[in-house]
Amino acid sequence: MATTPATTKDPEKPGDRSAVRTLLRLWPYVRPVRVRLFTAAFVAVLASCAGLVIPLVLKWMVDGPVAEGDSAGVWLGALYLLLLGLAEALLFGLRRWLVARPLAGVEAGMRADLYRHLQRLPVAFHDRWASGQLLSRGTTDLMLLRMFLAFPLTFLLVNGVTIVIGVVIMLIQDWSLGLVILGPAIPVIVTCVVFETRYTEVARRAQDQVGDLTTVVEESVLGIRIIKGFGRHRSQARAFRELSRTLRGTELRKAGLLATIWGVIVTLPEVAIGVALVLGTVQVADGELSAGTLVAFLSTALALRWPVDSIGFLLAMSQEAATATERYFEVMDEEPESQATAAATRSEDSGLRFQEVSFRYPDAPEDSPPVLDRIDLHIRPGESMALVGATGSGKTTLTALVPRLHEVTSGRITLDGEDITGMSREELRSKVAVAFEEPTLFSAGVGDNVLMGAQGTAGQTELERALAVAQADFVYGLPQGTDTQVGEQGHSLSGGQRQRLALARAVVGRPRFLVLDDPLSALDVHTEAAVEAALRDVLAETTGLIVAHRPSTVLLADRVALLSGGRIAAVGTHQELLRTNAEYAHLMAGTEEAAR
Repeated sequence: MATTPATTKDPEKPGDRSAVRTLLRLWPYVRPVRVRLFTAAFVAVLASCAGLVIPLVLKWMVDGPVAEGDSAGVWLGALYLLLLGLAEALLFGLRRWLVARPLAGVEAGMRADLYRHLQRLPVAFHDRWASGQLLSRGTTDLMLLRMFLAFPLTFLLVNGVTIVIGVVIMLIQDWSLGLVILGPAIPVIVTCVVFETRYTEVARRAQDQVGDLTTVVEESVLGIRIIKGFGRHRSQARAFRELSRTLRGTELRKAGLLATIWGVIVTLPEVAIGVALVLGTVQVADGELSAGTLVAFLSTALALRWPVDSIGFLLAMSQEAATATERYFEVMDEEPESQATAAATRSEDSGLRFQEVSFRYPDAPEDSPPVLDRIDLHIRPGESMALVGATGSGKTTLTALVPRLHEVTSGRITLDGEDITGMSREELRSKVAVAFEEPTLFSAGVGDNVLMGAQGTAGQTELERALAVAQADFVYGLPQGTDTQVGEQGHSLSGGQRQRLALARAVVGRPRFLVLDDPLSALDVHTEAAVEAALRDVLAETTGLIVAHRPSTVLLADRVALLSGGRIAAVGTHQELLRTNAEYAHLMAGTEEAAR
């Protein structure tokens, strides 16, 4: 179960992408709340400027009231300092209030767009991607983006403005000491550039590994019966520990890089402040500098400690946000199922028809043989056709082409003479209902699961009819009847019960075309017979294509098509094919033997 990230493309090399250009892709989501964000940034700048005024007040106090012994002046200066401190705190509090609600909305909007886009992506995309990778993009990555918009985005600007204003103030106080403070600027900038390149690569690796870990957890929860049944909990725990250990190593690498840049950013300015203190003290002793000026200078330098020290932290969060943005748009950039339709074409054929249909999976090698090769098959209106073939012959793939879960590679499929590519998917899927061999139920009520197949038009009467057709009367014995919540994947029900509910979901909307992929495989003989009897009435009113393995299911159909080697090898009634086709007779003999 532990696999490498199932992504569609490798992450770009750090030098191949700009963090700023990547983060600018967030602008469409930020635009609606830009006024509050800009206001919050302005308020934060005011708060920082209020903090920088404090050293100037200290200079006035030391050179004025303190030097002159004016106690009233000292108390007045203390009042100024208190008011400035309160103003700074209130302004920062206002900034947080301004950004909290809108950014929660940005995160919710991005998550909704991601979910909506995932629903529109083709089945081939979901076949390629591990679910844990998608989950991590919709949770962890979006949380990182919200945190970036709330804090680093603002404070990269605010701290930059604060540093510039603070340096100007220090240069005005004493230009020579100011140059001492500016001394570490070049090595700090070089360190930041190197850090950005290395941290980007490690941050991407860590976020992909979180996706891997999420996949393992999800698969272990969904497959808990298999794990327990085969006693594989220890091996799964070892696989999980191995992935956790790998992620831990990557996180430690991130921590090491962050510690390095912090070491440089903190140490060099501290050394510069120490040198400035010594030089300033000498100047005060020589009478070249007032004590108040030195106090103001050092207070300003100390006020800039947080803006400077935070550079590494803010850059790290920005790089993680850029990586999260990149991962988010890797999914959003995937082409959804096309909403455009081909030019409408019609033929004289009614019912369901496959004309020279070939199919190869999109990621299959170009020189590989197609899964389906020039399929020609006509199911007349009101007729039901059984599709029979050996395992791996392409039966399920063929049925998936009708509702366009996959797109044909060549050829065309028509419903009542109209090419399905000329219909919107919504129109097509309102005409075609499907039931798969592996039934999927959702964590919702039994009735809600069944009525998903009714396009929102069916009520209690249709629900009861569908349950009767599927011989699913067992639902009335559940604790809350049709309102009973089924567990995740419907595992609180038996395989046969889940399959009957999936069949009820397929027939509840009275579809014009019904595609059933071995819908009775999990039923016992008696239940199967009852379901088949009810299905005959349903099939009499619709055009049906049924993947069948058992002779009893085959007998539901008017005719049978044998699929062999990706092609239709024979078409006829069950009895005709038994007499004339050895492969068909062998398949049916095998299923009868297995049934006995």
